[in-house]
Amino acid sequence: MEVINQKAVRTDNTLLAVTHLTQLLNYTLGFGGLITPLIIWLSSRNQVEGMDEHGKAIINLQISLILYLIISIPAILFFGIGLLGLIGTAILGFVMPIVNAVKAANGEPPSHFMTIKFL
Repeated sequence: MEVINQKAVRTDNTLLAVTHLTQLLNYTLGFGGLITPLIIWLSSRNQVEGMDEHGKAIINLQISLILYLIISIPAILFFGIGLLGLIGTAILGFVMPIVNAVKAANGEPPSHFMTIKFL
């Protein structure tokens, strides 16, 4: 009978990169960019080395993007510059998951560019 150590922490850079790339589900399906990484993070944060740090970065980025959208939509009506905010948020939400996925695949910590730290 083989004994398996359930408390062992493994290094899985591929899972970290895939977790970052699941944020792009918002652009393909229209939803799932927050829920899917959240489920992966909560289910494997104690088993994969670096998952807690990367998971927090993902959730902070997604909450920041939602906040930027909430601020930009009324800014369209009041100032007209909210359109630039929406475009910037869309670009940020597309580029940052890819950058952080590459960093995760290389074993580097995630980038927190334009991210408000909530967690």
